[in-house]
Amino acid sequence: MNLDNGQVTELYERMLLIRRFEEQSGRLYMEGKIKGFLHLYIGEEAIAVGVISALRDDDYIITHYRDHGHALARGMPPNVVMAELMGKATGSSGGKGGSMHLFDVRRGFMGGHAIVGGQLPIAVGLALSAKYKGEDKVVVCFFGDGAVNQGEFHESLNMASLWDLPVLFLLENNLYGMGTHVDRTHAGGRDIYMSADAYKIPAAQIDGMNVVEVRETTQQALERIRSGKGPVFIEAMTYRFVGHSVQDPQAYRDSSEIEQWRAKDPLDAFRETCIAEALLSEEETAQIDETVRETVAEATRFAEESQEPSLESLYDNVYDRTRQV
Repeated sequence: MNLDNGQVTELYERMLLIRRFEEQSGRLYMEGKIKGFLHLYIGEEAIAVGVISALRDDDYIITHYRDHGHALARGMPPNVVMAELMGKATGSSGGKGGSMHLFDVRRGFMGGHAIVGGQLPIAVGLALSAKYKGEDKVVVCFFGDGAVNQGEFHESLNMASLWDLPVLFLLENNLYGMGTHVDRTHAGGRDIYMSADAYKIPAAQIDGMNVVEVRETTQQALERIRSGKGPVFIEAMTYRFVGHSVQDPQAYRDSSEIEQWRAKDPLDAFRETCIAEALLSEEETAQIDETVRETVAEATRFAEESQEPSLESLYDNVYDRTRQV
């Protein structure tokens, strides 16, 4: 791996933070402290960390409703993210967005979007704005395999290609759209990346469980996009170790399939590689784990002790088209 000790530590710590944060979120949901819907990112950590670690601070990110991992990988404070999940006033959107709608404009994190595929045309709009203003920014748009059958998927790829827009379309193919396998929903089966060829967008399919491969492929894509050659499409093959949401009993897939993919756990694989190549020691990984657990525990305490939004805040940030400016 062409990574130094500092880079390796950052990648491992960020992936582990997402894993421990998600595990804790699942527990808090079962305790009734997180309400509504909760879609966990467990098993897919290598994609968010690998992609976002290659970005610049002024680049944009827009994603779907399984967004905690992307938010944490972008550097959103765990305290603020957990408070938002619990609907507290100290959350990133004052407790109004919840799990599926995390936002942090200061970090270029333009939100998780609950409408399947709804983030795709917004990504194109962000990229058009950046190009129009002459800004050297790239927009990374994360979406799942369930979004590729939506009309806006094709419309967005077409417009981005026609206008040579600086967009990285990042498909997280975890094989399931809710409870339906991709082989039953997409004629291309597990080779969705080939759809980009119709729009003359260069594309690749990679191992989304390998954080180094994700990072290096992203770096190559970003170099091409920043040179003005238009969008790139990456399909990262991955797997969620948990159900579609916390309420999902997962009756649609065999436990043997889950165990087969768990053997490819991105955290375990990266840790073992780093130790084998003497980039991290057993002691260092244990210390990282302890630090991360303390961070998640503090985020939980912060959220639990935070105030609920006031009743008056119901009227904040509400658009009134009748108001005179």
